[in-house]
Amino acid sequence: MEREVISNCPVCESRLQVTRLHCNTCGTTIEGEFNVGRFARLDRGQMALLESFLRSRGNLRELERELGLSYPTVRGRVETLLRALSLGDGPAAPAEATAPAEPQVDPAMRRSVLERLAKHELTAEQAAAALRGEAEENP
Repeated sequence: MEREVISNCPVCESRLQVTRLHCNTCGTTIEGEFNVGRFARLDRGQMALLESFLRSRGNLRELERELGLSYPTVRGRVETLLRALSLGDGPAAPAEATAPAEPQVDPAMRRSVLERLAKHELTAEQAAAALRGEAEENP
């Protein structure tokens, strides 16, 4: 079963580095440091927007109809997508400019919570609350 390559670490959210490539046909393996490319850094929502954009052949009015969004919203999302791909003006933007910002949890804290969850020391609800930065109740 093929899986999509992830580009961010699920523990600390840092960018992952591809270090090994393997050919299943001839068995060749290449090791080094490889870039996954700018498109692999897009989240699912950004990738869906890019696919819709290509399907509409870049016509924002058609994209507006396909997505059921207003023209200014579509244009804003396309601008955000361009910045995420380092193709637009200004710094790279988060996946959805209108989405509420998620609280930033210290990577060590995140790792600790995930390890405690794996050991069944926390319930899924307690772990989710801790990762949202909410005070943990007694486990």
